Amino acid sequence: MVFSLAGLLRLRHLEQEQAEGALADANARVAENAARQAQIRRKLGGTDNEVASVDVLRAVAAARASSRSMLAELDATLRQQEHAANEAREAYSAARSRSKGLERLEEKHSSAVDAAERHTEQAAIDEIATGIHSRGGDKA
Repeated sequence: MVFSLAGLLRLRHLEQEQAEGALADANARVAENAARQAQIRRKLGGTDNEVASVDVLRAVAAARASSRSMLAELDATLRQQEHAANEAREAYSAARSRSKGLERLEEKHSSAVDAAERHTEQAAIDEIATGIHSRGGDKA
């Protein structure tokens, strides 16, 4: 006997795989952005503080202001990506829960089918044994 919800279970597994892929992508974006931020912060921390002229000082100040602005944008992007990763994690968990529920139903169905088959086999064995016993009784 075929599990009647097998098609739905396949669909749930596909949804789960898609959610898992989306979660992996979101986590990769977060990690990439965090690494980029760390690299920029290291570069900013390692700049030379000796200034030869006022023009160089202005250029350094402008570069630092630009870098701080870029870091602020990266911070905002990182927060958005972390939020997206959390949503993807929740979507994956929901998809996994839906799959698990159907998997449990499939397991119960398989157990019931196995039990029914064993019962049918046992009934056939009992019937054969009863027939042999009754024929054996006629010979005595």
